[in-house]
Amino acid sequence: MDFRFTPEQDAFRQEIRDFLNAELTEEMRREMAERPEEGGFSPEFSRKLARKGLIGVAWPKEYGGKGLGYTERLIYNEEMTYAQAPVRYHHMSERQMGPSIILYGTEEQKKDFLPRITAGEICFCAGYTEPGAGSDLASLQTRAVLDGDDFVINGQKTYTSGAHMAHYIWLACRTNPDVPKHKGVSVLIVDMKTPGVTVRPLITMSGGRFSEVFFDNARVPRRNLVGELNQGWYIVASNLDFERSGIERVAANALLFEKLVAYVSTATVNGRRLADDPLVRNRLAETAVEFQVGRLLAYRVAWLMSQGKHPNHEASMSKVFGSELSQRMTSTAVQVLGLAGQLGQGSHWAPLNGTFFSPFLGAVSDTIRGGTSEVQRNIIASRGLGLPRA
Repeated sequence: MDFRFTPEQDAFRQEIRDFLNAELTEEMRREMAERPEEGGFSPEFSRKLARKGLIGVAWPKEYGGKGLGYTERLIYNEEMTYAQAPVRYHHMSERQMGPSIILYGTEEQKKDFLPRITAGEICFCAGYTEPGAGSDLASLQTRAVLDGDDFVINGQKTYTSGAHMAHYIWLACRTNPDVPKHKGVSVLIVDMKTPGVTVRPLITMSGGRFSEVFFDNARVPRRNLVGELNQGWYIVASNLDFERSGIERVAANALLFEKLVAYVSTATVNGRRLADDPLVRNRLAETAVEFQVGRLLAYRVAWLMSQGKHPNHEASMSKVFGSELSQRMTSTAVQVLGLAGQLGQGSHWAPLNGTFFSPFLGAVSDTIRGGTSEVQRNIIASRGLGLPRA
């Protein structure tokens, strides 16, 4: 693995930073803070990125992309996350659904959806998790029954991110209940305005918003089937690899960590600087090392993809380390800040205006969503180390 970026890649990073410095003004940040319910969704900002040609950086040019590589896409993601840019409106579509359509979609689907994704015009959400199917996703029970030229869908999805903003849901459903569970799954693209689709909010303890999505005899054209009928499990697995291999978890927490280090450098407890406490110094030093490890694991995935390889267990390594790092880092922050570190934003007594409390609560879900740490370790053991199934 080459640990150096090329001069062109360094210039690309600077181009992104210049764009963010110009567009992410203090006024825009204040507006985002006043609309927390939108949770980083900004159609306006996504379309600005689209006009700059920064959505679909690694996609082929014939599909509306920039035709660059996976390393450039990693640089883009790292800079967007570090700057806390509101990219969630297009992020899942660009990161997961677009590449899946490129790999498995029909020509009609490619011509329909890909240009609109790179233009920042449409938003996808993922319909995977169900009340009885989370880590064991292949146990999903949402049914899609073929009726003429349509599928008729009944069932429920939960913990769906961005469903209240999405135009489409990337739906994993059961199309054959009479075969082993991995063999009877299909993927459908469902318009969220389809009659019979209902979205209900699901607010987490950290204040974030997910949704429950219900399907009651919702009819979807057969042409919206992605890939082959009953072969959707392989599409889902590939789609999840795109999610697990990102650097977002590391970059988002790196910014928080820098704020913590700056605070510790000046704050005092009982007349003593926090920075002089050997326990605090050691824990922060360990965390700094862990950030470098997490960053290199994510870089490795991008490098393998740039070599034309499919990093399956490597993506799981990046995911499990990054999500557990989120928990360790936020837990360290709350411990270092003391009891007041558990106060939220707006409290007069909260250090750093309660910056860490919401991420501390939100980190609980990091080792669950996108595949639990247990699932990731099984993938690493079986596909990476060649160990037999437990």
